[in-house]
Amino acid sequence: MDIKITPKMLKGTVTAPPSKSVAHRLLICAAFAKGKSVIKNISSSKDMQATIGCLRALGADIELKGDTAFIKGIEQPAKTATLDCCESGSTLRFLIPAACALGTDATFVGEGRLPQRPITPFLETLPPHGAEFKYDNTMPFTVSGKLTAGVYEIRGDVSSQFITGLLLALPLCEGDSEIRITTALESKPYIDITIGAMKQFGVEAEQKGDTFIIKGGQSYKPQSLSVEGDHSQAAFFETADALGADIEILGLNVNSYQGDKKIIEIIREIVYNSNDRLAPFEVDVSDIPDLVPILAVLASFCEGRSRIYNAGRLRIKECDRLHAMAVSLNACGGRVEEKQEELIIEGVGSLSGGEVPDFNDHRIPMAMSIAAMRCKAPLIIRGAHSVAKSYPDYWQVYKSLGGVYEEI
Repeated sequence: MDIKITPKMLKGTVTAPPSKSVAHRLLICAAFAKGKSVIKNISSSKDMQATIGCLRALGADIELKGDTAFIKGIEQPAKTATLDCCESGSTLRFLIPAACALGTDATFVGEGRLPQRPITPFLETLPPHGAEFKYDNTMPFTVSGKLTAGVYEIRGDVSSQFITGLLLALPLCEGDSEIRITTALESKPYIDITIGAMKQFGVEAEQKGDTFIIKGGQSYKPQSLSVEGDHSQAAFFETADALGADIEILGLNVNSYQGDKKIIEIIREIVYNSNDRLAPFEVDVSDIPDLVPILAVLASFCEGRSRIYNAGRLRIKECDRLHAMAVSLNACGGRVEEKQEELIIEGVGSLSGGEVPDFNDHRIPMAMSIAAMRCKAPLIIRGAHSVAKSYPDYWQVYKSLGGVYEEI
């Protein structure tokens, strides 16, 4: 779907969509729990469909009614399974250790850029603990064997998803385990979400310095829970407010473990506390990589030079997000300098409009739709349907807030 957006300030009330990060973890914990769990407020995004499909393939019985998942945990793990992760890196990296812990011979398939996204930390860490890979730097690939307890040494600066996968799976092993982080740990808030979800299901993991200690033989207990609102998706509307919109956002947990709630602090402390002007800012995004596209938009309308740094991992997301945002904003009259691990952005006050692609990345069209509010002429977004990966009804919500667009 290609759309043409006519510039207009948004106004109204929006309920934040369910957190994808929280939902992945709750669904996996529920699948590990022997008994019946209920998880409410599940989105219909492609990533959620991927995780649910993979858990079914592993042996969980999952019934969806509206936005509620009724889950009967895995009693007899599948001996073999094909796990279609679609484009979801979380699904892939969370479930590789899970399949090994369950003893399932699993073939992983995917699409888009997922087959090129790295799984190197698992290739280095899992084979000494019983896992066997048949892997040729792409998908499909197969993992087999039975995961054993022990000491796992793993990098913390590639993606916290690898650590989350181990944290979720290792309590199923018979002995105690340790995860030792061998580099600086980035995206720590996502680890906090994982440990919080595990705790809700009665499973503990303790952090001591750079080491996570996991007791073996633990049992996940069935629960009835609801997924909280997503701060990373709400960030688009928070930023729209800073740029002149008038949006009330409902459904957010201010005490959430989600690191992306940092957007509220960035806007409040760096933007609004600057004599009612949009002041430039510098922000380390090593813990909040998903905010980079919308932060780049925000910086484009600040009065001066902003810097978004420690962002190198953005180059191995659904697309190279640093490049995508630099190209998109510059195509509309922005002034973005792309460096290896950062963006330097000179504020321009307004953009010219024009045409941009989606880069097959759900966050790029959403970010640019907010930029469109401050364009002088219409903005065409090619491939706007890619938002379905994480926020299927984004364009309906955008229109409900007064956004004006037409399909072309």
